Amino acid sequence: MDNKRKNLTILGHGAWGTVLGSLAARNHHKIRFWSRHGTASIEFLAMDAHIVLSAVSMTGVRPTIERLQSVAMSANTVIVSATKGLDAVTTLTPTQIWQNAFPNHAVVVLSGPNLSKEIAQGLPAATVVASNNLQAAEMVQQLFASEVFRVYVNNDPIGTELGGVLKNVMAIAAGVCDGLKLGTNAKSALLTRALPEMIRVGNHLGAATETFFGLSGLGDLLATCESPLSRNYQVGFGLAQGKSLGQILLEIEGTAEGVNTVNVLIDLANREKIAVPISLEVFKLINGKITPQEAVKALMARELKEEFCDLDF
Repeated sequence: MDNKRKNLTILGHGAWGTVLGSLAARNHHKIRFWSRHGTASIEFLAMDAHIVLSAVSMTGVRPTIERLQSVAMSANTVIVSATKGLDAVTTLTPTQIWQNAFPNHAVVVLSGPNLSKEIAQGLPAATVVASNNLQAAEMVQQLFASEVFRVYVNNDPIGTELGGVLKNVMAIAAGVCDGLKLGTNAKSALLTRALPEMIRVGNHLGAATETFFGLSGLGDLLATCESPLSRNYQVGFGLAQGKSLGQILLEIEGTAEGVNTVNVLIDLANREKIAVPISLEVFKLINGKITPQEAVKALMARELKEEFCDLDF
């Protein structure tokens, strides 16, 4: 394994990009940041980078790619995506978009139960890096791994990415559950049923079932649905308290990707005929079609069935 000092260019200087930069800096790598609000040239910062990491919001992925395509990057430059979302136009994940734009580069997804505020405080955490190119994933693993940040590798990038994408929708539902003070029983039931729904979508799109039982699936689901630090959880909690979506989005720090994701997910589920009952109620709630109380009632009134009838383990 090549453990030499790497040049890492991070695209996006928000909370998540900043934390990832600090983790790599602990291992004495050279870190440079680019932001669309800054003055630094993306061409200069990315040209000699060993690794380019994208930590921009979902809406910023395509514009950032368009800027980067004019850069004469080395063919050996590894691209890492740390964005969690779905593209509104194509329903593709960020990593799929990056791979389509840079077919000759190794692309790695980084995803896990990673609340940036906790990591910034030096609290221990773990994550997953996944790619079809195992050597590239292992390079990224070495870049970030430390005594406070454990990094695992797998070869299921789509499953790893979808775990982080879909749990944001479930976090909105979890926030509603807590905001309505429905209790531990209700929330446990919600999270338990959320996982099969995530797996169902993932399997349909080519992901491995076991990936969703790992850090990027169940791990991220638990962290995001249990923490008030989660922006998506804050959205659900605020809606349950009677706040408008617009007001909530103005109050939270950063982007709640689950709001955009659920709209794209429902388009995808309708087109592909995938059953996503929890996500559907979140979609209706986000778009003002039902109240939080009506969403809960609709889920509780669903047809009775066997617990594992819709999963092939």
